[in-house]
Amino acid sequence: MKRRRKTSSALAPASDPPVQAGLLSPMRTVPPSIARPPYARTGDPGPSVLPLIRTPEEITAMRAAGAVAAEILLHVGKFVEVGVTTDKLDQVAHDETVRLGAYPSPLNYRGYPKSICTSVNEVVCHGIPDSRRLRDGDIVNIDVTAYYQGVHGDTSVTFVVGDADEPSRHLVRETRNALYAGIAAVAPGARVHDIGRAIEAHARANDLSVVREFIGHGVGPEFHSALAIPHYFDRRATTVLEPGMTFTIEPMLNLGRASLHVWDDDWTAVTDDGCRSAQFEHTLLVTDGGCDILTVTDSGTVPAEVFAAD
Repeated sequence: MKRRRKTSSALAPASDPPVQAGLLSPMRTVPPSIARPPYARTGDPGPSVLPLIRTPEEITAMRAAGAVAAEILLHVGKFVEVGVTTDKLDQVAHDETVRLGAYPSPLNYRGYPKSICTSVNEVVCHGIPDSRRLRDGDIVNIDVTAYYQGVHGDTSVTFVVGDADEPSRHLVRETRNALYAGIAAVAPGARVHDIGRAIEAHARANDLSVVREFIGHGVGPEFHSALAIPHYFDRRATTVLEPGMTFTIEPMLNLGRASLHVWDDDWTAVTDDGCRSAQFEHTLLVTDGGCDILTVTDSGTVPAEVFAAD
């Protein structure tokens, strides 16, 4: 694995010790009675071919899938504590997904071996659950996507584990606030770059950097559709938002520099300088009057608010 590390500033100390990969358990199985996305067997999702506007029937399904994803994240969040392995969190999430009659979307997507992503400390995204135990003061992003009624619901929260330092808590708080700044920019007639402009402005105001390599995406019957949502201002992102579009906003903000690299597992992205990274994510629906957050439970509970850093 690539272990390149650079000296970071005193204001944004590198995580110590750095995250290292643990052992992987076997890929978990899903009962044959549960509907699967097309890539579940081969791992190949193929190219995105569907339109960006969802049908009324798809929107109804998206609300259901979003609620299921939120329920799973709410459930697994209760198990985040010092000493738990990220593989245990994967097992908890997998079992709850199956119990709710859904398929864990990450499982075998382009060969990904687990049912959720668990990104600890300097891991920006796509951390693979393994035998590493969470330590007091860690932060961990848990990214849940559920395939249900033929569509995907995608959401994530960064959790504070035990007694984390104030820079880490600041990072987590303001990354969540950046997500909501981006959501506030969503309205019919707005352009995609309005979302990135709002997120980047919030990040800069709070001395955080914005990851550019990973962005939000269209979501629906396809896990990742052609709609791209940068979390920074990109004047080329001129797509006009229209009612019926569904997509994720999922900013990844860093305490240090924005640059990153990917481990040799081809999934785990980590900051170059070893400083911590956080992420929050919702699936959104553009409506006539603005937007709806789809990744909330049927009772209206939002995991990001339940587990918000103080």
